[in-house]
Amino acid sequence: MRKCLSYVEPQNLTLVSEFLLLGFSEDSQMQPVLFGLFLSMYLVTVLGNLLIILAVSSDSHLHTPMYFFLSNLSLADICFTSTTIPKMIVDIQIHRRVISYVGCLTQMSILILFGCLDSLLLTVMAYDRFVAICHPLHYSVIMNPHLCFLLVLVSLFISILDSQVHCWMVSQLTFFLNVEIPHFFCDPSQLLNLACFEIPTYNIFIYIFGAIFGGIPVSGILYSYTQIVSSILKVPSTGGKFKAFSTCGSHLSVVCLFYGTGLGVYLSSAVSHSPRKGVVASVMYTTVIPLLNPFIYSLRNRDIKRSIKRFLRRRA
Repeated sequence: MRKCLSYVEPQNLTLVSEFLLLGFSEDSQMQPVLFGLFLSMYLVTVLGNLLIILAVSSDSHLHTPMYFFLSNLSLADICFTSTTIPKMIVDIQIHRRVISYVGCLTQMSILILFGCLDSLLLTVMAYDRFVAICHPLHYSVIMNPHLCFLLVLVSLFISILDSQVHCWMVSQLTFFLNVEIPHFFCDPSQLLNLACFEIPTYNIFIYIFGAIFGGIPVSGILYSYTQIVSSILKVPSTGGKFKAFSTCGSHLSVVCLFYGTGLGVYLSSAVSHSPRKGVVASVMYTTVIPLLNPFIYSLRNRDIKRSIKRFLRRRA
């Protein structure tokens, strides 16, 4: 068991200047495979989400609340995956997996910011679908441009608040020298476990903020879809039911992926207590989901496919 070199009160003070990210594997033969895999996934993620943003911004037919929120979600996905994957790719290439203390806190803050923003934007998109299906006659009045902009702005403000609270709590901890993080990024739960002093208050705050910033969006999405399903069942024709449900099918798929994998990560870490399994599971919501989102929305949406084809033809 490692011990602190000297007793230090858990104030805004740290004994460590950098952390070592253990990543996936120390096997030298696996490094080229991991490098190629994550580089290709990152490039496809950025390109796919960027195409969504360019298609929505260049096509006046897509200047609607649903696609406005979708373009913001794509931007958040680019920033979210760019927080961890480029650092990991560079570390694999230069064979150095060290991150500074300030860099670790910065990475953690940005990751929480855009992760929380993803969650809130999915909630806002669920509300948009709720208004469109349950109150179609008042949709254009309720979902006006001012409200849409305000919803995104409030989501961003809440996400910044969440990330700064987590950053402040971690910055108050004192760490060992030569800290090894069994992850490929600075995960706040891992940092709490590696702190010199166990501070139950911080763990309580983490659970409280997790319940607030995770539970409220999930509750909002569940309520919206409960009302949506109830309204769809009242539609007399089968074709009308299918058309109404198809407008929110892509969003529902992304919601299930995002929250399903996030819940799987925390459940697997709580049950198995294996850091390696948590690392592999974290790849799903940090890399795979931002990669799949553009395909889910473009393959299931004729307007998006048509707009992307039109945009690519103009550029060609």
